[in-house]
Amino acid sequence: MGDVLAGFHAAWEFESDSVLIRYERGIRTPKLFQSLGERRVPLAALEGVTLTPGKRGTVVLRAEPRPGADPLLDAAAGQLKDGSDPYRLVLPAERATLAEYYADELRPLLTASGPAERFLVAAPEGPRQFKAYDGKATFDGSAVHFRWSWTGASTAKWKAGDQSFAIADLSGVEWRSPEVFEGHLRLLRRDLAGAKPTVPADQDPATVVFGLGYGPVHESLPFAAAVLEAVRAKGAAAVPAPAGRRDPADIAERIRHLGELHRAGLVTDEEFAAKKAELLAEL
Repeated sequence: MGDVLAGFHAAWEFESDSVLIRYERGIRTPKLFQSLGERRVPLAALEGVTLTPGKRGTVVLRAEPRPGADPLLDAAAGQLKDGSDPYRLVLPAERATLAEYYADELRPLLTASGPAERFLVAAPEGPRQFKAYDGKATFDGSAVHFRWSWTGASTAKWKAGDQSFAIADLSGVEWRSPEVFEGHLRLLRRDLAGAKPTVPADQDPATVVFGLGYGPVHESLPFAAAVLEAVRAKGAAAVPAPAGRRDPADIAERIRHLGELHRAGLVTDEEFAAKKAELLAEL
């Protein structure tokens, strides 16, 4: 088809085997769209297209992705608000006829339906990182790292220490939107596959939690999607990066905070001695 249909915040370019969605950059554009930049959606990843009335003199053209075709939607698990749905194109109502024309052109090309056997839409590219309420999360393509914040992390997380999770050791992710209630990103370990998490998010060393201004959707959701895609791919290259030696200043700061917990009675003598020895061994 090769044509372009421009709406509010995005433009769709129709190609023979895909739809290229380019998102605008601007203060009125949802931040998630700005973070995504552009996405190529193969027609094999779609099973339908609809055109419905929108709000305040608009119409909404929406492509309907197949379940399991997009890691971003899999990670979101139905928690995205309509305004942040990357498959919605909002247009002025006077362009409804043009939108219907493109919908009619697209429908016969969508020959696949039902759950996809693998991801067909690429996740946002890495490496990625974001600041959560209780720590900093980074993903280098082979492992996820959590570095706890001394102002926000719980005692349980400080006792456990900073965490690194190889992609090969994970079975998935659990993302909870910070716009719904209390957000978090939990890494699901392969050795616990099938077991429902019972540890609260703020106590689980495999989880970072979101607060006001921390872990917003446009940062934490693309991160979760990138990790989920890597987990599903199970690539041979997904091995942990060498840990290397830690910054002495960082170790000293963590020992100082550990001492504060010890003096406050939150850490026993045995726990203090063991954790201090563990930190010193990283020098």
